[in-house]
Amino acid sequence: MNISKHDPQTEMEMNMTPMIDVVFLLIIFFMIITDLTQQDLEDLRLPIAQAAVPDKPDPKVVRPVINLLHSGEMIVKRQTLYDPEVKDDLTEIERYLADQARLMPKEHLNKDAGTGPMIPDNPLLIRADQNTEFKFIQRIMEKCGKQGIQIWKLELAAAEDPEKAKEEQE
Repeated sequence: MNISKHDPQTEMEMNMTPMIDVVFLLIIFFMIITDLTQQDLEDLRLPIAQAAVPDKPDPKVVRPVINLLHSGEMIVKRQTLYDPEVKDDLTEIERYLADQARLMPKEHLNKDAGTGPMIPDNPLLIRADQNTEFKFIQRIMEKCGKQGIQIWKLELAAAEDPEKAKEEQE
């Protein structure tokens, strides 16, 4: 019977290169995914909410987001679709809203009876800086009511009051 014994002089070293490669690939993957999840959001100073509900959208559902800077510039997914200083033309915003309205699930205007035209069921999120003039929000709202878009549900983003948040945590 031949039983092999462990010989300390012939110890094998483990090759760590494949494991390091896998770790780097995972880091790159998570960095890309994290960036994509925040693609809709611009860095804005949102107005403080007195009473609000936390925003927890369903990632499977289409929800358009328009970021509105204090200058009136409208940004969607890091792309400027409207800048009042360059050109006072909202056709790009209108096109974006029409495309999003086509992708949204639809429901009858009169839900109870199941009658009326089919309109988008999801809301549009408007993230406006606290110093944005209301006329820019109003322009978006006017475009939402046009034929072919008809997004009747709107949400306005607001920031949580930091003092109330501290009180709730305590």
